[in-house]
Amino acid sequence: MAYIIVLPEFGLVADPVIGLITSAGESFTPVLEKVAILEATSEDLVNMLAGEGNMLASFPNREKGLAIGGSITSFWYGLAVGLFIAGIIAFQLIKPVVS
Repeated sequence: MAYIIVLPEFGLVADPVIGLITSAGESFTPVLEKVAILEATSEDLVNMLAGEGNMLASFPNREKGLAIGGSITSFWYGLAVGLFIAGIIAFQLIKPVVS
């Protein structure tokens, strides 16, 4: 039976009859290391949504940095939008001087 080469650098082959990806006499260790890195990165991305905890590439004692930064950004965006709407309303209230 013939195998289909999936990832030659890791020695992975696919058996078309069974539909299974197996190793061709080599270990899965490099693949599992890459999967562990991807899992850590995906967990880090999900944890960013909460804004709590340490991120992978952050310095120590910066657990609440995302929450504080998001709050400050939201404040300034809200202020800008609010002033824009207040300006539109103020210009609507100004009556033109008819001579």
